[in-house]
Amino acid sequence: MKSKLTGPDLLRDPRLNKGTAFNESERDAFALHGLLPPHLGTLEDQGARRHKWLMSLETPIEKYEFMRDLQDTNETLFYSLITEHVEEMLPIVYTPTVGEGCQKFSEIWHKPRGLFLSYPNKHRIDQMLSHPRYDNVRCIVVSDGERILGLGDQGAGGMGIPIGKMALYTALGGIRPEWCLPILLDVGTDNEERLADPLYIGWRNKRVRGADYEEFVNTFVNAVKRRWPNVLLQWEDFAGGNAAKFLDRYRNLLCTFNDDIQGTAAVATATLLSAINVTGVSLKDQRIVCLGFGGAGMGISKLIWSAMCDAGLSKEEAYARFYTLDRDGLLVEGGQGVRPEQDPFARKRAEVAGWKVADPKNIGLLDVVKNAKPTVLIGVSGQPGTFTEEAIRAMATQVERPIIFPLSNPVSRCEATPQQVADWTEGRALIGTGSPFPPASYKGRPASFAQTNNSYIFPGLALGILSSRARHVSDAMIKASALMLADLCPTRTDKNGLLLPPLTSIRTVSKSVANAVGRQAIKDGLAQVDAIGLEKEIAANIWEPTYERYEYSGT
Repeated sequence: MKSKLTGPDLLRDPRLNKGTAFNESERDAFALHGLLPPHLGTLEDQGARRHKWLMSLETPIEKYEFMRDLQDTNETLFYSLITEHVEEMLPIVYTPTVGEGCQKFSEIWHKPRGLFLSYPNKHRIDQMLSHPRYDNVRCIVVSDGERILGLGDQGAGGMGIPIGKMALYTALGGIRPEWCLPILLDVGTDNEERLADPLYIGWRNKRVRGADYEEFVNTFVNAVKRRWPNVLLQWEDFAGGNAAKFLDRYRNLLCTFNDDIQGTAAVATATLLSAINVTGVSLKDQRIVCLGFGGAGMGISKLIWSAMCDAGLSKEEAYARFYTLDRDGLLVEGGQGVRPEQDPFARKRAEVAGWKVADPKNIGLLDVVKNAKPTVLIGVSGQPGTFTEEAIRAMATQVERPIIFPLSNPVSRCEATPQQVADWTEGRALIGTGSPFPPASYKGRPASFAQTNNSYIFPGLALGILSSRARHVSDAMIKASALMLADLCPTRTDKNGLLLPPLTSIRTVSKSVANAVGRQAIKDGLAQVDAIGLEKEIAANIWEPTYERYEYSGT
């Protein structure tokens, strides 16, 4: 690698900085003598030193701050540390700790990373994107900070999510860090705590809504399209209605997907298919209850529905396997607040007319469990404790191996903990969670559960999209990612195996997912490479966190 930066300028560049690992000839060439201690280090001993210090910190947020500072100081070391200790690091750099990181973003923000595009600067968006430092950008994660995990509106603090997602693009998918650009659309916040905080770094204004908001987003999208015609744009943590709307509006304008909707759907579907390997009950015979029917719930249900159709059910038969609930209870045709896109999943009134329920106007989870006798229960409500003991116990009396996925995160928003589910089902449930939890057990026996984290999907999905040079992201490409992950699950060969592959293998998983996504892009006519070209592109696009030798390119 060649660089014209020298001395402090080189050491301040997180992409280029190697700290004590600059060798003698590099220290000569780049005027680093005296700026570094005489010790000649290696990436390995730097990682050991940083890991030791990280483990001495007491709280997750302290560890999160440490890793964010490391990322802004030495990116290669940052990514090496994650890949070497992936199970330990993921809860620190992403869920659940990233939620607290977003809440405290203004307090811990030190150095610029990514772009803040604020509403008052809407006329400058093209100018801000135009800087040569962004010439190599190939993928963007963007959020407006309105629906950060289950924590709600965090305004500019929502930037923690795009930064975290982009970090996992690289750490888990091998995508080069210089290709990645996190962006926060700062259109204000309705979070009174943020607005009243004198340390808040965002635009101190009530959130812009309606036509002005949509015009701002449209200005952003078109500016991105002009600057990078072939960029991959991932939407992240927009409020439910906006998330689905923007995905539908822009998915044919540029290459784009929404991880909250499509990534969550893919990992949930893969985990369900893995659980079916254990239960032996076919996908066609599952009865599925989904609690929370915003973007994530819709995305999960639609992808499972599609898989059911592939398994041989008609469209109508597949829809009849679902019971979906939102804040007003079971979705019933003509019911309060049922949106047109939800209609196919709404139950006909005649179907529930004979049910014994506590309140016919608001049919709750317990009523649905008792009457529908589900085999699968999925929670994406963001409401803690909504998988009640009574409902779970009722489900367990009707199904030998209930499949129960409380997927809301962070931990504080989860519908039930794995330990609770294990206790209430006598250890028989097959459990998937959205966040990491302590080990669970029942009567002294381990009760295993899978963390159905989107990290199993989106890094490989992005790698496959970039490597195939896909023009757009099709539903079939999302499904291909789910089916590949399902094929990699240990339960394929061992009914006592884990529901999902170990996190230690996640870079291998990402490569396999990328291959599947790329092949589907070719099949869909969306790719700009053939099968041989895809393999070459994937191999060339995977970056490893290792130090390169530098040569001085100045005059």
